[in-house]
Amino acid sequence: MKTVVTSKFQTTIPKKVREELGISVHDALEWEVRGGEIVVRPVSSRFLSFKGAVKVGPGDIERDIEEARRAWVGEG
Repeated sequence: MKTVVTSKFQTTIPKKVREELGISVHDALEWEVRGGEIVVRPVSSRFLSFKGAVKVGPGDIERDIEEARRAWVGEG
């Protein structure tokens, strides 16, 4: 596969490569020069493994504070 480097030194990752490696918007890539060649690989972020671990949405802040206080003093 071949791509072109633009005047801003940007290039496009071919669709087949993006799909095979699971690369999407805002993913990070690591670049390395090895033996006169360029090696590019996606950087895995452990941060994304926590996706969905935190509940979001409307809540009852007063109840949450009270539960935290009880847990802090060992009553919960």
